[in-house]
Amino acid sequence: QVQLVESGGGLVQAGGSLRLSCAASGSTFSINAIGWYRQVPGQQRELVAIITIGRSTNYADALKGRFTISRDSTKHTVYLQLNSLNPEDTAVYYCYAHSQNGLHAVATWGQGTQVTVSS
Repeated sequence: QVQLVESGGGLVQAGGSLRLSCAASGSTFSINAIGWYRQVPGQQRELVAIITIGRSTNYADALKGRFTISRDSTKHTVYLQLNSLNPEDTAVYYCYAHSQNGLHAVATWGQGTQVTVSS
């Protein structure tokens, strides 16, 4: 149904910025919420930010103020602006979409994009 493709990851110095993109295709009409998680190897995947079809946003408390989520509905693309990066932000960042089609709920994950922050 829904396919997600991330881009924009890379290597950046501490204090720098990156902008991640996630392009959605397929059954985009069914998406209720879309956003980002991140994961360090050996640790649990954690929520970064979510934006809903009503344009409300939710951020992890520790990241609020440094990261900003936005979307372009025309292009079916969601963005994550990462500012003031530190080495602890190094992780694989995954795009996530929650879809609802009648009573059927579906979670879709992108392939992930690596963000590495050097000290």
